[in-house]
Amino acid sequence: METYQDIIVETANFITTITLNRPARLNAWTPLMADEVSHAIHAAGKSPATRCIVITGAGRGFCAGADMGRLQVRAESDGQGAHRTGNETDVGFPGAPGPDVAKYYPGRFGYLCACPKPIIAAINGACAGVGLVLALFADLRFAGDSAKFTTAFAARGLIAEHGVAALLPRLIGEAQALDLLLTARRFTGAEAAELRLVNKSLPDDKLMDHVYAVARTLANDVSPLSVAVIKRQVRAAHEQSFAESLAAADAEMDRSFNSFDFKEGVRSFVERRPPAFKGA
Repeated sequence: METYQDIIVETANFITTITLNRPARLNAWTPLMADEVSHAIHAAGKSPATRCIVITGAGRGFCAGADMGRLQVRAESDGQGAHRTGNETDVGFPGAPGPDVAKYYPGRFGYLCACPKPIIAAINGACAGVGLVLALFADLRFAGDSAKFTTAFAARGLIAEHGVAALLPRLIGEAQALDLLLTARRFTGAEAAELRLVNKSLPDDKLMDHVYAVARTLANDVSPLSVAVIKRQVRAAHEQSFAESLAAADAEMDRSFNSFDFKEGVRSFVERRPPAFKGA
């Protein structure tokens, strides 16, 4: 089993949980954490033991943004050097089903879009700056009602990093995105749900129960092959014309008719029993 320093990784019942594990610093983001999360997502994305990935934070925070000690060093430097956290990573998942979306989502967090497994962000507390960016790259987001959000960038003299200027308006609309980005104001999980930034906000003590209920559905009740293709279809469609998206769907549909999961999906329905999908 891989050993990590800034995260904890656990896999059970086809669900891999990645817990950001610097609770004393509200799981503030470090280059090491960036590399470890990337490694864990790539490993889970390629593992037959994983059908769904959950990302959450230890203690009272999800991720409070970049480690301020490191930002202070950066602010007092001469401004030279790369601004990225961690090393650049291979965003591709060679051989994964569905359209290749790596070319559409380069950069630090693009691999989250390319990963063929669905990724859920369970936002259990402070979610700021790069922590919010991480959550935006997940496929589903659920938050505790009292979780505190902020884009933070403008309040630190920074800009909308890592593609958030494209992702946030796509999720909540340009006017609302500009409000959150320009003011860097704080808002709760409950407001995040109203803005549709998260799928749902729940009482804090109900958050993880709900997240794992959704994760179990993704891991057991639907085809892993279908999920992988659909996720990539949706991600790719943002960069395609309708005709291109339709042509890709037609090609994927033809392939799905030959899959075990299609045959099992039909058989299980006819036989009135739970499906036993294989992801093939």
